Amino acid sequence: MTYSDSFADQAAPTVERVATIIMQEPEQPAGPTVEELSSQLVGLASYTNQLYTQSHLIHLNVEGPIFLPIHEFLKGQYKLHIKQFDTLSEFVRTLDFFMPMCARGLQQACKNFKNVKSYEMRDMLSTYLSNLDKGGMVAKDIQKTAKAVDAPDIENYLADYVALSFKAAWFIKATLRG
Repeated sequence: MTYSDSFADQAAPTVERVATIIMQEPEQPAGPTVEELSSQLVGLASYTNQLYTQSHLIHLNVEGPIFLPIHEFLKGQYKLHIKQFDTLSEFVRTLDFFMPMCARGLQQACKNFKNVKSYEMRDMLSTYLSNLDKGGMVAKDIQKTAKAVDAPDIENYLADYVALSFKAAWFIKATLRG
């Protein structure tokens, strides 16, 4: 069989057939999937777990003239972060995906988290502030994915996550300006 024989049974293109092909809607790229949403949630849960650890350690190590209010504020933050971690992880499970099984797996899912490099209160709080802002922005992006895959429960929760992240960031900014 020759190359031209393989097309012998196909109809020659007609004006109507060419017009039909031209008028077809171009294929739209596939949107986000539930698997992508799950992966993003694992990443945010891991990031939130790092926020928990960071805020708890700053809570323990902060010193200075405003120790008491910062100590109490951070206590509320680390308690919040552990609840956020749990809720984000439960959303992953409701999507029928697994969370990492160990700290190493969880750490590998965490991208671009800034670690504290100084015991100076301003430095510790500035680093935590930067991480809160980034976490809020990441949650905004994931919220778009949740909307695209029709997960309104996750979308709504992420709106709350964003609000709490930016509110805490505001409190720290106001404190650092004083």
